Amino acid sequence: MLRALRFEPIDTTPVWMMRQAGRYLPEYKATRAEAGDFMSLCKDTDRATEVTLQPLRRYDLDAAILFSDILTIPDAMGLGLYFETGEGPKFKHPIREQADLDRLPVLEPNDSLDYVMRAVTSIRKALNGQVPLFGFSGSPWTLATYMIEGGSSKDYRYTKGFLYSNPDFLHQLLDKLATSVIDYLDAQIVAGAQIVQIFDSWGGALGHRQFIEFSHIYNKRIVAELKERHPQVPVVLFTKGGGLWLDIQADSEADVLGLDWTMPIDRARQVLTKSQRQLTKKHKKIAKQQSYPR
Repeated sequence: MLRALRFEPIDTTPVWMMRQAGRYLPEYKATRAEAGDFMSLCKDTDRATEVTLQPLRRYDLDAAILFSDILTIPDAMGLGLYFETGEGPKFKHPIREQADLDRLPVLEPNDSLDYVMRAVTSIRKALNGQVPLFGFSGSPWTLATYMIEGGSSKDYRYTKGFLYSNPDFLHQLLDKLATSVIDYLDAQIVAGAQIVQIFDSWGGALGHRQFIEFSHIYNKRIVAELKERHPQVPVVLFTKGGGLWLDIQADSEADVLGLDWTMPIDRARQVLTKSQRQLTKKHKKIAKQQSYPR
């Protein structure tokens, strides 16, 4: 997996299917029952390590992924994450006013999210070089939708309301979240993650221009900062429903882009090959301008 992500020669192309920790497995269900609930399982280092390793005992997989959740950042910010049976994650304190936004603390990953780092280190040690370890985070846009809506949503009523009526409010939140995601993924890498992925789960809910303004530019900033801090660690970007914007996502300069069921692989290859040529020309032009200033 690591050689493939670094574009080195490989005998077999690894396929990254985005399912976490074999939640269909009976041994996972038993471990979760022992923990009591989902977040208790995430915060239990030994059990989080155990459920991460369970699929590897059954299948010859190419990688392991940290057992956690994309909503750990807003939970650490004090929004009161809980899980409603049959309805998914919810927050007790959604962000709906400027005062709510102003109260959000600066995230300290090794403090409020230290349980995640302990799990990363424990899993990396338990893997003992068998396969590489993925760390991950939700994207700023995706986290913002959950934080504003107070949970999952089909129409993103409140979030899109801010997008059109008060975009400055939304940008303030996205900016704060981008900083938090950078520091969070940085801490995961330091703790032992060898690959990190940004889950832009709700990026496909945006229109074209809105995707660029409210999702892409923040994802691009995260990739750039992580590349500055950890140039050898591959970054994967996945936008659910984002096949129409593969060329835009390529501009993020993430090492890998994830595809969903709406985008055929051969079509993605065509789009990204063309985008790569354009990016190469752009970089050559920039380099020339920097070398020969007018």
